[in-house]
Amino acid sequence: MPARRCCTTVTYRLPLRNKKPACVSERNPFMAPVAGGAAMAMLQLLLVTHLIVATCSSQQAAGLRGAAVPALVSVPMPTITADSPDQFRGKLRLPRFALPSHYELHFRPDLMSYTFSGVVAITVVVLAPTRFLVLNVMELTIDRASIHFKLSQCLVPTEVVFFKDDQIMVLGFRKELPLGEGVLRVHFNGTLNHEMMGFYRSKYQYKGKTTHMAVTQFQPVYAWRCFPCWDEPAFKAKFKVTLEVSSEMVALSNMPISSEIVRGSMRIIHFEESPLMSTYLVAMVVGIFDFVEDVTSKGTKVRVYTEVGKSSQGKLALDVGVKSLDFYNDYFGTPYALAKLDMISIPEFNWMGMENYGLITFHPTVFLFDGPSTTSTKLQEIAVLVAHELAHQWCGNLVTMEWWNHLWLNEGFATWMSYQAVDSFFQKWNILLDFLENTMSTLKLDSIAGSHPIEVEIHHINEIVRIFDDIIYIKGASILQMIHSYIGAERFQIALKKYIQKYAYSNAKTEDLWVVLEEETGEPFKDFMSTWTKQPGFPIINIKHKGKGIQVEQAQFVLDGSSRAGLWDVPITLRCSSSTNKFILKHKHDNFDVCGERERGGNIWIKLNVNETGFYRVKYDKEIKTRLQNALEANEFSSMEKIGILENSLMLSISREDTLASLLCIAYTCREVADYNVLTHIQAITITVYHVSIDATPNLVADIKKLVTKILLPPTLYVMSHFQSLRH
Repeated sequence: MPARRCCTTVTYRLPLRNKKPACVSERNPFMAPVAGGAAMAMLQLLLVTHLIVATCSSQQAAGLRGAAVPALVSVPMPTITADSPDQFRGKLRLPRFALPSHYELHFRPDLMSYTFSGVVAITVVVLAPTRFLVLNVMELTIDRASIHFKLSQCLVPTEVVFFKDDQIMVLGFRKELPLGEGVLRVHFNGTLNHEMMGFYRSKYQYKGKTTHMAVTQFQPVYAWRCFPCWDEPAFKAKFKVTLEVSSEMVALSNMPISSEIVRGSMRIIHFEESPLMSTYLVAMVVGIFDFVEDVTSKGTKVRVYTEVGKSSQGKLALDVGVKSLDFYNDYFGTPYALAKLDMISIPEFNWMGMENYGLITFHPTVFLFDGPSTTSTKLQEIAVLVAHELAHQWCGNLVTMEWWNHLWLNEGFATWMSYQAVDSFFQKWNILLDFLENTMSTLKLDSIAGSHPIEVEIHHINEIVRIFDDIIYIKGASILQMIHSYIGAERFQIALKKYIQKYAYSNAKTEDLWVVLEEETGEPFKDFMSTWTKQPGFPIINIKHKGKGIQVEQAQFVLDGSSRAGLWDVPITLRCSSSTNKFILKHKHDNFDVCGERERGGNIWIKLNVNETGFYRVKYDKEIKTRLQNALEANEFSSMEKIGILENSLMLSISREDTLASLLCIAYTCREVADYNVLTHIQAITITVYHVSIDATPNLVADIKKLVTKILLPPTLYVMSHFQSLRH
């Protein structure tokens, strides 16, 4: 088994570098170019400070990628009437009186001048009386004279108004638009920017020289930097893309090529029409590349594109891609929707991966396999990342969240599914231990004051990029893991198949998932799961013997020990020696009879959170904890459960819910029955405790040092070190 990581968090789309906000051009109004009190206090302070700094840094970095939220200032506002374009100013969402159904897109990127020109023809269905069309556009030069809307007649707008803060263009027509279908046509020009969003240029090496490729990154809200559109996830449409490029260039988009025409030194490449999808999933790449390819069991062609001379480094990603498509086809019961899947390495790329439908983009440092020098950890990261982005082809692309406050439906599912997939075809990796490490890291993050709910309220479009964090990705996935464990793997898969089938080529909200789970299981998911998605944090479950059963009580777990008022419906699993049981804690406290007559009394032990699949902490009373420690000595638990017990004890010590002595005692007990993964975790815990004990009394420091040494060293080495200390 490969060497494991300790407490490594895998996050898929956090920025790799900070970016300054895009500068706004003023020249053109229509453009925007953790025993001893002192020791425990120090341990607690260091961990909380680290988490706060990490959180703030992450938020700051994410925030720097987009334009800052406009400051709230008091300024005179114009009079707004129902018939004025100003009625659309300051609105978070676009109006629904007209919807797009189809886009014809034609682009001509110029990699010499770093510009592009384009034409879009949007089929729009007018559903309600209006004389306006409102869509997203910014940082493009719009040819006003080209704008027309063709229904039974050709209509030209009398007003073309841009609201930069809202990234919208309002087209006003003289009269109300007829109900029904029409085509909006707009010509525009733009810059292949160097900001790694929208339609941009990326440096790469070709024949020893630095050159550029043209590439798109539209998630979350950057399609409007490339073409005028209804840039919201719910506005799904079909797309037909045409690219006009130099003849030596490779041009890629979401769909396969349908035809191409050569005109001198240029090629006009037409791509097949896409299925219904959201604007943020449209993708184009133009450059010179090598590739490797393979085919899935169902005949889907899969390619990995790289810089010339590096295609062999894409073979691992290709293998994982083919395996993942086959796995997801079977798991979801719905076949992959497209005829091909391309994956491509983009040297200058702000994310680790982006799930564009049929054309997935990756940063090379987390995508390409560099031969024998690549560590086992790196291999696993590549596999999980590729599987994550391919899971999105169902969870995100086929079924898309309705709005960004439901982002966790995309990212939580893709994160959870990626580990299931990789575990299925690389079983020796024991990758689910990595998932546990990520969950434990996110439990720490979610126990400080700066956390937020899984369902995040969006108040301005510029806030969207800031919510791509571990609460959305890892906590979202951990909540799904908790449900999966509680209702069972088979019922969970059946429910997920129904969810995918029901909302294919459409959009879903969090409540829609709960309804499908309710229909499959009969459990009131909508009532109790909202406590997990609409409030931050998680509970600590206190358990003690009461009569022939147990008394269970919950409170919000906060790392600094402060009081919080959170209350959850907690799906709890437990082992009662040889048997397992489950129940839902719906109140502040309750009593449960969870062990049968045969298992009551004697040396029977109880452990909550079977296989560490629940997103909560557990605190046992003295009697239950003693029996649990005896079970540890008897090696009753898996590596995953031992790591969970250790981490739980560490966090209880940090928050002063339990003593440092208790933590070190459990660590020593686990050491006697540990494998490599558990020993790695013990090492991290004991070194942390030792380092923060320097402010304790000399006698306490000496005792801690002796115990830590005893924990870390094998028995024979410990005896040798003990005798050496006596000689001195």
